[in-house]
Amino acid sequence: MLETVRNEPSHLNIYRRVRQMVLTGDVAPGQPITIQGLVSLTEGGVTQVREAIRRLVSEGALQTHDNRRVSVPVLRLPQLDELCFARVALEPDLARRAALRIDETGIVQLEQIDDMLDDAMRQGSVHGYMLHNYRFHNALYAHARTEILQDMVEMLWLRTAPALRVMCGRFGTSNLPDMHRAAIDALRRRDPDAVAEAIRSDILQGMENVRSVLTSGTDD
Repeated sequence: MLETVRNEPSHLNIYRRVRQMVLTGDVAPGQPITIQGLVSLTEGGVTQVREAIRRLVSEGALQTHDNRRVSVPVLRLPQLDELCFARVALEPDLARRAALRIDETGIVQLEQIDDMLDDAMRQGSVHGYMLHNYRFHNALYAHARTEILQDMVEMLWLRTAPALRVMCGRFGTSNLPDMHRAAIDALRRRDPDAVAEAIRSDILQGMENVRSVLTSGTDD
């Protein structure tokens, strides 16, 4: 389901909806994005869609070409190395900070999201896996209360998501890495270092699977 926020300007709603399409793997690497296609999908105006595309291009989620065509970027190995380096540098630290602040209500929310993720994995739903995996990390990092760092991580996820979608197509959802339960258990033990290590392992396992797909040259 595309995200809609009530009482928000239409151009921001369209931006969020297209952005969520990238994050949840509804668009594939190399897939062309057309203004008219997004107008039909979002029921928005051409101006609002153009602004959403412009903003997503600036964030690296979409790219423009010489002929003004817009598409989802195809991730290359050197870029993967950079993304992996950046994610491992930032996300475990956010998880550690979150562990120092999160309360029982926050932990229960993470458990509920993880349950939905597990259901998606059992059902073989790539969309469900992508959506709830993102929701889990985003909800955890929100407790760190570090606006700048979390904005940086959001941009890294936008650049990584299309390749993760290809990984899901290659490996299926039943065998994908999931260290979320270990992170939740560590949160309950009030062990910030263990939370950080669980998230670090989660990232590294996922990115290694992406590397396997990129080096094999196999698409979904």
